[in-house]
Amino acid sequence: MDQSKIVTLSDGYHVWTRKEGEGPIKILLLHGGPGMTHEYLEPFSDFIKGKGIEIIYYDQLGSYNSDQPDDASLWNIPRFCEEVEEVRKAWGLDNFYLYGQSWGGMLAMEYATRYQEHLKALIDSNMVDDMDDYASYVNKLRDSMDPEDVSYMKKIEAEDKLDDPHYNDLVMKLYHSCICRVNPWPDAVNRSFEHTNEQVYVTLQGPTEFTITGSLGKWSIRDRLKDIKVPTLLLGGKYDSMNPDVIKDMAGRFPNATAHICPKGSHFSIFDDAEDYFGAIESFLNKVQKTD
Repeated sequence: MDQSKIVTLSDGYHVWTRKEGEGPIKILLLHGGPGMTHEYLEPFSDFIKGKGIEIIYYDQLGSYNSDQPDDASLWNIPRFCEEVEEVRKAWGLDNFYLYGQSWGGMLAMEYATRYQEHLKALIDSNMVDDMDDYASYVNKLRDSMDPEDVSYMKKIEAEDKLDDPHYNDLVMKLYHSCICRVNPWPDAVNRSFEHTNEQVYVTLQGPTEFTITGSLGKWSIRDRLKDIKVPTLLLGGKYDSMNPDVIKDMAGRFPNATAHICPKGSHFSIFDDAEDYFGAIESFLNKVQKTD
């Protein structure tokens, strides 16, 4: 039976969670952003039907259905990792699958370096292991746009006029090529963007995707991937804003990982290459369950 639960954290804040499905395979889903919502992960609801899979959606602290305290000091990796652990305990999860997409993938890897004794396996979707790699690649993608458009965008950023309408049109033009290639964007994607908490996003990322001035700017987990022993699936898309070649290379840095690049997918392969994306996840789940 589907069930929503408000989890009270040890610091007194509250986060929204929801269980859907029934079965021996349990997956906790970590959304991206930072500061977005579970909404764009809603395709999982159809994927799990009849498969013996239980998923738990969860809006991280600061996100739409959860408390949104006005306190930038809360937005850091160690606190978010402890929050995930508290959600795990609240649902009594053990020997479970942890899935994270984009920022959620970063958080999932960080959680695994701290609490992997509770994990059966890890699914890292559309996230590389080093922020410098991401920054250089997304700027390379932008530089492939019309040179006049690129110059205009950089000028607006230098002048800190990010509410400029034409600038935002150009950002969306790029996003339609590398974030989500479905046109028009699905309602779930639009809702997640509309409900993004800007304080969380700017504190961790910065005001744009192109210059990472937030606290994640120097983040890298590359030298710690060797410590994540659980079976791991790395997902990416051919047209992803995260370099698919880096995602493939990451597989060799884990003791037990495989990479799968969706041939038609972007950052939201969950929508624009859904059949291949969920097929890769199902194959991975079946493989891990068989080795149990």
